[in-house]
Amino acid sequence: MTIGGSTAATELAALQPWATPAPSITPAERRARIERARALTEAAGADALLVHTGASLDYFTGIPWGPSERMVALLLPVAGTPRIVCPAFERGTLEADLTIAADLLLWEEDADPTALVRDALPVGARLAIDPLLPFAWGQKLARHGLSLLDGAPAIDGCRSRKSPAELALLQQAKDMTLAVQAAAARILRPGILASEVVRFIDDAHRAIGGGGSFFCIVQFGRATAFPHGLPGDRALAEGELVLVDTGCRVGGYHSDITRTYAFGPVADEVRAIWDIEHAAQAAAFAAAAPGVPCEQVDAAARALLVREGLGPDYRLPGLPHRTGHGIGLSIHEPAYLVRGDTTPLEPGMCFSNEPMIVVPDRFGIRLEDHFHVTDDGAAWFTLPQPSIDRPFG
Repeated sequence: MTIGGSTAATELAALQPWATPAPSITPAERRARIERARALTEAAGADALLVHTGASLDYFTGIPWGPSERMVALLLPVAGTPRIVCPAFERGTLEADLTIAADLLLWEEDADPTALVRDALPVGARLAIDPLLPFAWGQKLARHGLSLLDGAPAIDGCRSRKSPAELALLQQAKDMTLAVQAAAARILRPGILASEVVRFIDDAHRAIGGGGSFFCIVQFGRATAFPHGLPGDRALAEGELVLVDTGCRVGGYHSDITRTYAFGPVADEVRAIWDIEHAAQAAAFAAAAPGVPCEQVDAAARALLVREGLGPDYRLPGLPHRTGHGIGLSIHEPAYLVRGDTTPLEPGMCFSNEPMIVVPDRFGIRLEDHFHVTDDGAAWFTLPQPSIDRPFG
């Protein structure tokens, strides 16, 4: 795959909607998720689980709404019919989106939705609540006499382990973004603005069926030394690094891939740091296996950096952030590849692997691919970048 030599129009014309789309999540799979959540909620000592609007509500019910000041939530008792708390005026939209059998707890604009939750549960019930539930609602639930517990073990216990269907959706999203990344590399030329590349990547994600970019970071030269870039628009010059970090969604599931490569000749020091970054990413991947604590994957990448004279810890030049994050319906979700996260890896868990190296105020190199834990190790969704001059093989 080349860097430069093409145009945005040529590359967009060559992109087609994905030929073999992964199947959507079935109602049967959502019902299985509900049953697993019930078992985990009961094991945590709670009588019911309250799931807030957002990715977790989508995971269990298929309702793809974002959170707002109005309560929309799943109330899941350990036995009995699931219930959806929702404003009454949203009933039609709710019923169109809902993919599970559930009773509706509808509230009018001048009512207190937390009272509906209270009335649906026994007096003094123990309620496991979504950690993303607004604090004010938690306070009201407690004042209603409910005992509140942390719902993360039930929610994360379900969402962190991806099914084959989820893995297929993630695989498609990542394959699509990698194809878009390769097309973006081919449109580069001296003087192209970062904003032009961002617009192209969004158009390319739409052309390939990803619904546009969920996010896009394009950095040239010195801006690569800042993990999430600098304000302003920059033009590309010969002899600079290019860092592109972007992703899309397929069926709600995210891609998030970063490539860093040379546009023309770069210094030997830059090439040496690129090679260390490549090795650190490989070391993190090699450490991943069932039963291994998440923090051990981060430690493996950092140990390699220390052997190369970088760091230690978060000191620069070195790695200023965690090695990776969980990914699924949220682009960043538990568990995390970082010191202090002792969650054991399990088959089906999915992570970014991005032990970025920053040389302060000069340049940075981030290589980011994702893997999922298998029965005996880990498997890449997308293969790592082979070299600084050949970002796509």
